[in-house]
Amino acid sequence: MLCRGATGMNLILSVAIAITLLTSALIVIRFHRLRLAGADPLPLGAFMAILFTSGLDVGLIMFPLTEFPTYETDAAYGFTNALAIEFGFWGFLVWGFYFLTTFYFCVVEPKLKLFELRPVKLINSAVIIATCAFTGFLFLTYLPSYIVGITPFARYGLVALVVLVAVLSSTDIRYVKWLSIGSTGLFLGLIGLLWLVSGMGPGDFLASAANIGGYFQHLNRFISPISDYHAFYLFWWFAWSIMIGQFVARFVGGLAVWQLLLALLILPSIPIALWFSLLFYIYNAATTLSVLPRLCMVVVGVIFVVNSLDSLIRLYSENLNLTVARLTGPGYVAAHWALIFGLILLYQFTPLKIEWIGLVVIGIYFSIYVLAFRHRARLTTPSTPKALTE
Repeated sequence: MLCRGATGMNLILSVAIAITLLTSALIVIRFHRLRLAGADPLPLGAFMAILFTSGLDVGLIMFPLTEFPTYETDAAYGFTNALAIEFGFWGFLVWGFYFLTTFYFCVVEPKLKLFELRPVKLINSAVIIATCAFTGFLFLTYLPSYIVGITPFARYGLVALVVLVAVLSSTDIRYVKWLSIGSTGLFLGLIGLLWLVSGMGPGDFLASAANIGGYFQHLNRFISPISDYHAFYLFWWFAWSIMIGQFVARFVGGLAVWQLLLALLILPSIPIALWFSLLFYIYNAATTLSVLPRLCMVVVGVIFVVNSLDSLIRLYSENLNLTVARLTGPGYVAAHWALIFGLILLYQFTPLKIEWIGLVVIGIYFSIYVLAFRHRARLTTPSTPKALTE
C-alpha cells in the first residue's frame, strides 16, 4: 500500500514537472523579448544574491559530504557519478521552477490577481507558514549532525535564536537584501577557505568539476524521480517554487524573458558547482576537516537558514497583513517568533512530510492553470508600467 502510494505521488510529480517545463519553454518561445520589472527592481547581482540565499538552506552546505557515499553505492544512481547526482539534486534544471513562478508574478498576476482571491491567498499563506516552520524543524532535527555533541538545551536555544533573527530581519526589506548579499559573500569566502585547507590545485579542481558533465549527459534522468529520496528533493523544490517566485519577482530589474531563464539556470549553478566540486575532491581525498572549517560551514549554513526564513516570514506577513505597520515592531516580532517557533516544536508530534506540502503546491499550480484559462481575456489587457515593460 505504501509503495503504491509513493508510486502515485511520484507519477503526479513527474506529470507536474513535465507540464511546468513545457510551460516554461512555451513562455520563452512566445515572449522571449519581453522585459520584466518588479515593484522594487535591483541590479542583477543583488537580485541573484536574494534568490540564491532565499531558495537554499543549510543542506547545501552540510549534506553533500554525507550523501556522496550513498550515491556511489545505491544502484539507483549507478548511471553516473556521485557529484553529478548531487549537482542534479541542487543545480541547473530545478531552478527552472523559479523561472515559471517569477514570470507569473511579474506578468500574469498583476492582470489576473488570482493570489488576491481569499481562498488562494489563505491556502498559499498556509503553505508558506508550514514550509517556513518545516524548514526550521529540519534544522532542529539535523543540528546534532552539524554540531557534534550539542546539548538539547543549546539545540533548541540555537533554533529559537535563528527564528528570532529571521523575524527581526524580516521587519525591513532592506535587512533582507543586506543579509542576502552578505551571506552570498560569506559563502564565496567559505569556498576560498576550504580550497586553501584542502590543498586542491587548479588541475585537481578541473578533474573534480569534470564529473558534473555526467549530469548534463543524463539530463533526461533528472526530469522525473530517480528514487524516493530524489522525489523528496523535487517535492521540496515544488513546495518552495511559488513562494520564492512571489518574493523575488519584485526585485527583477528589466531582464528579458530569455535572460531571466538563463540567469536562473546558470548563475546559481556556478557557485553550487564550485562548492560541490570542492567537497567531492575533499571526499575522494579522504581529507578530515579541522574544527575551524567545519565551524565556518555551520555558521554559513545557519545564516542561510536565517535567509530562507526571513524571506518567507516577510512574504506571508504581507499576504495576511500581519505587518510591522499593523502590529507595531515588538508585537510583530513576538507574534511571528511565537508562531514559527511554536510550529517547529509542534512538528515533532506530527507526521507532516514535505511531500504533502509539495502536493498542495502542485494543486495550487493546477488551480492557477484553470483560473488563468477561465480569465484569459484579462491577459490581453495592457500591462502596468512597473509589472511589464517592452
